[in-house]
Amino acid sequence: MNHYKAVVAGCGSMANTWIDYIKTRENADIIALVDVNVEAAQSMADRQGLEVPCYMDLSQALADTGGNLVIDVTIPAAHKQVVTTALRSGYHVIGEKPIAETLEDAKEVVETAEKTGKNYSIMQNRRYTKQIRTLRQLLADNKIGKIGSIHADFFIGPRFGGFREEMDSPLLVDMAIHTFDQARFLTGADGVFVYCHEYNPPGSWYEGNASAICIFEMSDGSVFSYRGSWCADGHKTSWDADWRITGTKGSAIWDGETSPVLEIKDPSKPAEFIHPVQIETAENLWTGKEGHAGCLDEMFAALEENRFAETDCRDNIKSMEMVFGALESAKTGKKVMLSH
Repeated sequence: MNHYKAVVAGCGSMANTWIDYIKTRENADIIALVDVNVEAAQSMADRQGLEVPCYMDLSQALADTGGNLVIDVTIPAAHKQVVTTALRSGYHVIGEKPIAETLEDAKEVVETAEKTGKNYSIMQNRRYTKQIRTLRQLLADNKIGKIGSIHADFFIGPRFGGFREEMDSPLLVDMAIHTFDQARFLTGADGVFVYCHEYNPPGSWYEGNASAICIFEMSDGSVFSYRGSWCADGHKTSWDADWRITGTKGSAIWDGETSPVLEIKDPSKPAEFIHPVQIETAENLWTGKEGHAGCLDEMFAALEENRFAETDCRDNIKSMEMVFGALESAKTGKKVMLSH
């Protein structure tokens, strides 16, 4: 088993989750903390009981400590610089979304990963719940037949305050990638075209557009529709959205919280105006960890097995393309082809 000596870049509150996880691994240690505010790094070290050097400059930390892994929990604006610096220094990287703030920068980061031959995996924790893993397996096992359409509703009214309420497109830029990535995960298909209408409804407390409706044409011929709002009070959905998936044999629904439910055409009964169905509540098929821990387990397994993780940047860029394609469509009012 390899041993991973990790430099943590970024010492905000999210860093605690990553550091807590690293502490549970026998084959990984934190060897340095980096933050533009070195006092924040030292404060994190003190709270976590880490006797490690603290730096303001990532390049210096990498040169001094001789590690092999960077954990990027910096703000999104810093991701491109942090990740490319680490990759070019011979380090693998695991970190928070997004790859970068723009699609062009994200593509440059992916190119750097390819040139250096290093892994760069992005946290997509919403792929790691027992319900979505189970649903994905049932779909892959052809339980509802060939998928024709997949629909996700996301309606929540959080009062974040701060930067989200000042963004031009808070829902699409800051949140929708989770749902778009889940759609790709569930179907095994990628977006090809998108049409998006983005708007800010009456009563919104956001300056930018906090609601959107998107229609994606997927690479398997299915259609994925997304309806979302971050300023919807009442009848809230799960943060994992509310899903309906239709196939040639039946349909699956999942409320994002409880077990998926399938209604499958009953082959033992004759066809009627509305075909009789069998109802099946899915039993958990997932034995791994959930949330951040589940995704991190996969990231480390990929390193151990010398392969790309499920959420490697080479795959995650396709979820980012769905976000930026939707933004372009909303801006131009036209259907947009996504690049791969």
